[in-house]
Amino acid sequence: MFYHLLFPLSSSVSFFNIFRYITFRAAYATVTALILSLILGPIIIRKLKKGRIAERIRAEGPPTHLAKEGTPTMGGVIILFSVVVPTVLWSDLTNPYIHLILLTTIWLGLLGYMDDYLKAVKNKPKGLVGRKKLVGQTVLGVLLGVILLLYPPAINFGTATEIPFLKNWVLDFGVFYIPFVWLVLTGSSNAVNLTDGLDGLAIGLIGLCAVAFAGLCYITGRIDFSSYLSVTYLEGSGELAVFCGAIIGASLGFLWFNSHPADVFMGDTGALALGGSLGLVAILIKKELLLVIVGGVFVAEAFSVIIQVLFYKWKKIRVFRMAPLHHHFELLGWKEPKVVVRLWIIGAICALLTLSTLKIR
Repeated sequence: MFYHLLFPLSSSVSFFNIFRYITFRAAYATVTALILSLILGPIIIRKLKKGRIAERIRAEGPPTHLAKEGTPTMGGVIILFSVVVPTVLWSDLTNPYIHLILLTTIWLGLLGYMDDYLKAVKNKPKGLVGRKKLVGQTVLGVLLGVILLLYPPAINFGTATEIPFLKNWVLDFGVFYIPFVWLVLTGSSNAVNLTDGLDGLAIGLIGLCAVAFAGLCYITGRIDFSSYLSVTYLEGSGELAVFCGAIIGASLGFLWFNSHPADVFMGDTGALALGGSLGLVAILIKKELLLVIVGGVFVAEAFSVIIQVLFYKWKKIRVFRMAPLHHHFELLGWKEPKVVVRLWIIGAICALLTLSTLKIR
C-alpha cells in the first residue's frame, strides 16, 4: 500500500524513491510486524483468557506439561495479523507472488483456526479430524498447482526445481508438478504443526527459516545476483522478501509471549499458516529441495513421528521414548528450555548451511 501511495511521489520529492527498494520495505515490514505483534499480543491474550480458550494437555504427554493446562491457545491470530498487515502495507500489491502467498497464509490460518476452535471452544479433543484437515490442505495444494501451471508468475517459471549443491542441474516434475506442490505444502505445514510442542520452539525455528528465505528470495529476484550465483532468476520474486521480513518480525514479537513459560500457544492457527507459507515460498523461488536443509529440525520432528508409528505397528517397539523428537529429549531428562535452545542452534546451523549452498555449487 505504501509502495503504491508514496513511490509515485518520487517524481517530485526524491526522498520517496526509497520505496522502490525491496530491502527498505522488507526491513520496515519486519519492524512493523514486530511492533504490531507486541501491541496485539496482550489484547488478544486477554480476550482468549476471557473466552476460556485454553490448551488441553494430553494425559499421555510428558508429565511436566500438565502445568501448561489452561494456557491460552489460538495465539496464531496474533501471528496472522502481524504477517498479513505488514505485507499488505509494504509490498507491491500488483505482484502475483504476493497474491499467492497471502492466499496460502490466510487459507491455512483459517483451517488451523477451525481446528483450534473445535478443540478449545467446542471441547472436541480431536478438533478438525485429520482427513478433513487434509482435504483443506489438498484443495489448496491442487489449486496452487493449477494456478502455477496455467498462470505462472514469471515467464520462465516452469515445472522444474533446482538441485542443491549442483550448478545448472534441475529436476523437472512435468505432469507430477501438481502432486509435488501438494506434497511440499502439506508436508511443510504439518511438520511445523508437529514441532509446535514446546514453548518458543516452533516460532524460533520459523524465524530462522524466514531469515534464510528472505535472502534467497532477494537473490532470486535480482538478475545480477542470480546470474553471478547461477541460480534461477524469476522476475518479481524478490518481493517475497517483504513477506519473509514480516514473518521474522512476527516471530520475534510472538516469541516475547511464547517463550518459556509461555503466556500463549500459537495452536494450529499459526503452525499451519507459517509452515504452509514457507513451503510455498520455497515453491515460488524454485528452492523446494532446500526445505529439507533449512527446515532440518522440522523434517527430523516429522520423521520421528513416522518412524515411531511404523515401527510400533510392525514390531510393537518404540524407537523413541516419545514422538515427536522434542518429547524424546525431555524424557531423557533435558529441561524444556535446554531442548528448545539446542534445537534453535541446530536450526541456525541449518539456515547457514542453506545459504552456503549458493556458493557450494
